[in-house]
Amino acid sequence: MNEFKTMNTIKISLKEKVGYGFGDAASSMFWKLFGMYLLFFYTDVFGMEAAAVGTMFLITRVWDSFFDPVVGILADRTETKWGKFRPYILYLAIPFSVIGVFTFFTPDFGSVGKIVYAYVTYSLMMIVYSAINVPYASLLGVISPDPKDRNVLSTFRMTFAYIGSFVTLLLFMPMVNIFSGNDKSVEAQQHGWFMAVIVIAVMCAILFLLCFAFTKERVKPIREKQAPLKEDLRDLVKNKPWWILLGAGISALIFNSIRDGATIYYFKYYVEEDIFGTINIFNIPFVLSGLYLALGQASNIIGVILAAPVSNRFGKKYTYMGAMAIATVLSIVFYWLGNTDLVLIFVLQVLISICAGSVFPLLWSMYADCADYSELNTGNRATGLIFSSSSMSQKLGWAIGTAMTGWLLAYFGFEANRVQSAETISGIKMFLSIFPAIGTVLSVIFIYFYPLTEAKLKDITSELELKRQNK
Repeated sequence: MNEFKTMNTIKISLKEKVGYGFGDAASSMFWKLFGMYLLFFYTDVFGMEAAAVGTMFLITRVWDSFFDPVVGILADRTETKWGKFRPYILYLAIPFSVIGVFTFFTPDFGSVGKIVYAYVTYSLMMIVYSAINVPYASLLGVISPDPKDRNVLSTFRMTFAYIGSFVTLLLFMPMVNIFSGNDKSVEAQQHGWFMAVIVIAVMCAILFLLCFAFTKERVKPIREKQAPLKEDLRDLVKNKPWWILLGAGISALIFNSIRDGATIYYFKYYVEEDIFGTINIFNIPFVLSGLYLALGQASNIIGVILAAPVSNRFGKKYTYMGAMAIATVLSIVFYWLGNTDLVLIFVLQVLISICAGSVFPLLWSMYADCADYSELNTGNRATGLIFSSSSMSQKLGWAIGTAMTGWLLAYFGFEANRVQSAETISGIKMFLSIFPAIGTVLSVIFIYFYPLTEAKLKDITSELELKRQNK
């Protein structure tokens, strides 16, 4: 019996599915800290101007986004006893966590020194994030050749990603309050943030190491020898589904990053959550913004769970388009909510987050489909290079979204830790409504042109299986 037939009979264990999910739980813990808190940290704790932070995000993230394909190219050409992608998870788990901690450290520097420190640590963090996350994402394409297995693995991945985010967002601010002694002075807050991030970082390192230990690479390319880089890049440029997913992914991350990055401002300056005090759950004091963000992550998990059965019935493309269309309408409605409409604010957060949660496992699964599409048409499988686009789209979308948030905050006259003008409040409301809706509309437009239907994928899988059997 040949190798592919043997692979096709392998059943992916629950342990391996969970282990694969652990990797994205680790990535998402820091990704959510970046998305939800980093802009706020730099303006209200670290002490940078909003416009300067927005510029830094754009410069560092755009440059770093194009580093992702470099990592994908290197990973495709890596050969070890552990495979192509798993070694990166093993060796970078601890550096990822250490640099993440120092990104949230506030040095005793002047304003220029702080800006330089922020640029250096944030750039290093994004480089290490690429170096570990691109191989991790690529691992989905080589654990199993079966598209159904990949859908399941993608569901586990996104479920654990949102669990990791949920835990982080639920506990992070309470940890900050504990480590700062509930002292609202800048110095105490700086210490509280630093110590809280250390706790998150330790959990991330452990989860990445478990991901390495519990997973295995199985899928081998049709061509034994890796193609030259020039050929990989030429194949990628000709991969139409890849370009479409890149555009859809960037647009979806613009939607997410603008909503996430502005949430703390929305609750601090519009809802004025300090008026409501803290809410004790299991004797742990939570603030409204923390509950709002944690509820969003829990709702994302519902979306992830719904993605597979709904897409199996209606197809990935139409499930994606439907979810983003609903998110568009609900986001626009969000603008007209008053600062005391807490029930409606939380209800819309649940519904929008369910929609958002359902699209990302579909995107990951479609990237694997793009790798199969490319291999069938070219004979060359560049899994790492293709999957690097997923991380690249995340970073580009996040860079554009957060840069726009920083710049627009400055445009609307935002000044940290002061009472905001009516114009500024109106702008902050738009960050959770009108601006994210632009991202969802663009995402729908891109995915409308996605050509890989379920019937087409079935033919691709069958033809690839036949080619592997005849190697």
